[in-house]
Order: sequence, then C-alpha cells, then structure tokens
Amino acid sequence: MKQNTGAARGARIAVRLSREDRDRIAEAVEARGYTSPSAFIRAAIENELNGRPELTETEGRIAGGFERMSRDNARIVRGQQALHALLDTFVKTVLTCMPEPSSDARPQAIARAKDRYHLLIKTAGQAMSGDALALKDLVGHGTN
Repeated sequence: MKQNTGAARGARIAVRLSREDRDRIAEAVEARGYTSPSAFIRAAIENELNGRPELTETEGRIAGGFERMSRDNARIVRGQQALHALLDTFVKTVLTCMPEPSSDARPQAIARAKDRYHLLIKTAGQAMSGDALALKDLVGHGTN
C-alpha cells in the first residue's frame, strides 16, 4: 500500500472553523462540485492569492461602464453650457433691441406677451414629450 508523504502538497496548516463555517463549506463543496472540503479551501486560497480573475473581469466591465457614463455626462454638461450661453446671448439681444411699448399700448402688449408666453410653455412641453403632430398644430395655430 502506497502512503501519501505530503511532499507534493507541501506544508499542512490547521485551521479551526466554527460549526456554521464548516456547514457552509460543506454546502459549497456540494453545490460547486468540489471533491472535498480541502479541495474547496485550496481553490479559495488560490483565488484569494491570484486576485480572483472572475472578479477582476467583472470589475473591469463595471469600471468601463462608469467611464462611458462619465464621458456621456461630460457631453451632456457641455451641451447644457452651450445652450445656456446661447439663451443668454439671445435674451440680451432681445432685451437690448426691443423698444418699450407706449403707455397707452402697454396693457395690450402685456396681455399679448402673456398669451405668447403660455403658448411658448405649451409648445416646449409638446416638444419635450415628442408629440410632433400636436406641436405642428399648436405652432400653426399660434401664428394666425
């Protein structure tokens, strides 16, 4: 009968485990198809020492996702900054070039401005919801 001298495996290390840990290891051995608890523990040690390749791949995919989201977020911020600059320039131009209405025409100008403002808000809402047909009708109706 051949005796295992342990030369192939090296040193023996004794570890004390709680009953719960032993039960969990036994469940993992069955569930993952290991031949023994020792084989499972050796694989766990190997994974821990080598950095768990399955986790590093997952971490790489997650990091790539965060990097893409960061680039997309930067593009959105640049777009918002450009839109803000454009709106700011437009408002300054309109306020500079638009004459004040005469005092007798002021109430009528305010009433028409309120109507145009409400139409603008409604049109913007329609454009944001993507309702192109309603937007076309609304804009066509507002110009008459």
